[in-house]
Amino acid sequence: QVQLVESGGGLVQPGGSLRLSCVASGIIFSIYDMGWYRQAPGKQRELVAVITDGGSTNYAGSVKGRFTISRDNAKNTVQLQMNSLKPEDTAVYYCNAEWKVGSLGIPVNYWGQGTQVTVSS
Repeated sequence: QVQLVESGGGLVQPGGSLRLSCVASGIIFSIYDMGWYRQAPGKQRELVAVITDGGSTNYAGSVKGRFTISRDNAKNTVQLQMNSLKPEDTAVYYCNAEWKVGSLGIPVNYWGQGTQVTVSS
């Protein structure tokens, strides 16, 4: 049974920081690309940051320079350090694990339940 469990969300003032964590179980963590997505009310879910199995990272333009994604394969954990938070960062943040299977690269995706991040004074 695959589980992705997020933690670390909460209420923070603009300019503050939060660190999200996601612990995975039931998968071979090291072969998965791990990502953080977010969904604000009335908006579509969007990619925030991704770290590949090889450690390469990619960020949405809106968070580049403020957020940092990292992974610890020994602990089956991916983290998102969020600095200089803005009200527009308010959303439910979801952890994602993706593995592309076979020569066609068919994606297998797993999602966490989400953690709320609210940036407000």
